[in-house]
Amino acid sequence: MAQGDSEMKKKPNILITGTPGTGKTTTASALAEATQFRHINIGDLVKEKNLHDGWDDQFDCYIINEDLVCDELEDIMEEGGNIVDYHGCDFFPERWFDQVVVLQTDNSVLYDRLSKRGYSETKISNNMECEIFQVLLEEAKESYPEGIVVALRSDSIDDITNNIATLTQWLTTRQNVP
Repeated sequence: MAQGDSEMKKKPNILITGTPGTGKTTTASALAEATQFRHINIGDLVKEKNLHDGWDDQFDCYIINEDLVCDELEDIMEEGGNIVDYHGCDFFPERWFDQVVVLQTDNSVLYDRLSKRGYSETKISNNMECEIFQVLLEEAKESYPEGIVVALRSDSIDDITNNIATLTQWLTTRQNVP
């Protein structure tokens, strides 16, 4: 038996990113359920494991400690089979991800979603600007190889359902590559 024959290729890892309110967690959790992959919500992980440097009153969120997050995830990411969900992407090691998905949402839809969450006008305004100027898509394109970054529309339940089907097919195909 040749040396590589006994080694199974690890399952792929996927990053789902986008402005808050674009449907990252909804998409990631449904995709994890459909594929039996592990869903890692970075916001929850930061809270649960105290991977932060305190609270930011201006932005009403934790100040994430990127080094602690990467240290916490290193072994899990090496195993493969992870769907990571976060509104940033430039601090993760490039080698971790086989696919980077940037969810994008129409501004009127996004405004309604963020309002329903009870976000302050300042926080809504910041996130709306982020979406208008495609900040997350640019960040992804600058941080990862061109061929693995894909932007997907996420305005409706139909969009999310279609995205999950597309990504499930992609992950299934990737798992069966020798």
